[in-house]
Amino acid sequence: MTKRLILVAGNIGAGKTSLTERLGARLDWQTSFESVADNPYLANFYADMRQWSFHLQVFFLGHRAQQHLELANSPQSAIADRSIYEDAYIFARALHHLGNLTERDYQSYRHVFDLIVASLPRPDLLLYLTAPVSVLLERIHRRGRQIESGITFEYLSLLETFYEEWLEIFDLCPVLTLHTDDLDFVNKPRHLNIVIQRIQDKLAGKEDVIFPANNNEAT
Repeated sequence: MTKRLILVAGNIGAGKTSLTERLGARLDWQTSFESVADNPYLANFYADMRQWSFHLQVFFLGHRAQQHLELANSPQSAIADRSIYEDAYIFARALHHLGNLTERDYQSYRHVFDLIVASLPRPDLLLYLTAPVSVLLERIHRRGRQIESGITFEYLSLLETFYEEWLEIFDLCPVLTLHTDDLDFVNKPRHLNIVIQRIQDKLAGKEDVIFPANNNEAT
């Protein structure tokens, strides 16, 4: 089987971790996840975002670049929960937009980011998970993570806008869009099977699909 590097992208609450875990287990792919427990800046960041935003973004940049290289160089097919590209095009941009990352720090970060990603191997596929912001917010509230307690509808909407703008210019690999408000790959094996088939079709170069195409397909 051909070695593949798959990246899972999407807004907070879109289902990235759940899908990454299940695809890795079903397809015997190596998995990689966002660093939270060992992040030395996260607590400081949430206490004072303006002071620690630059430090946090630099940490994530190094961490994700290392993850990306390890997965790309592994002989086993691999899938990563969130991509290095989202750090710059979505989250650092949002911090800058909201005034928590100065123009000087933002431009310095983007310069280093551009240099690093220019040398990274290209992924084979980007899985973009999307759902209405109201659904995302409901999921976030339901899972009840303290670290996410301050996330608002307005912030998720801002991120959603940035995702849409980023995907308009993203050209490193094919993109498969999955509407996760109509999917339950956690509890319905058939839904996971359909996702896997869509991935295989996309990797084989078949026509672009947006899943689900209609409500009947996801029942």
